[in-house]
Amino acid sequence: MNKRHLTEVQDWMRENPVTIAPDATLAAAQELMSEHEVRRLPVVERGELIGIITNSDILRQIPVTADEADDATRVLLTQHIVREVMTYSPMTINPSATIQEAAERMLEYQVSGLPVVRNGKVVGIITESDIFRLVVESWAEE
Repeated sequence: MNKRHLTEVQDWMRENPVTIAPDATLAAAQELMSEHEVRRLPVVERGELIGIITNSDILRQIPVTADEADDATRVLLTQHIVREVMTYSPMTINPSATIQEAAERMLEYQVSGLPVVRNGKVVGIITESDIFRLVVESWAEE
């Protein structure tokens, strides 16, 4: 593989990310994030990306994790849905974009991850951690 190819988003993204429906409860979103050890979920409706929800979005709404929640908080987590707190029309990136483009977009829009979209469909997600992994692996090769 040439160096240019190795710097494309598609080579460092996590493919087929866990997604959630806009009408799922915040409890379901938090459970999915915990189960899959992720901090953000693309929100998909009828196969199309419509938003993104992060752990921070949920914590701003209800400031405790599901593990720490008392009964009243658990009820709140089940009464609120993703659509109420998600970010609509999130910034995205194409799989053939460069890692530099992804990093610049994250910095410009102050986000820590971007859904990777091809033809309106979520095919992956690229996060700061993925970019850090690229940097570390590049240093190790030098």
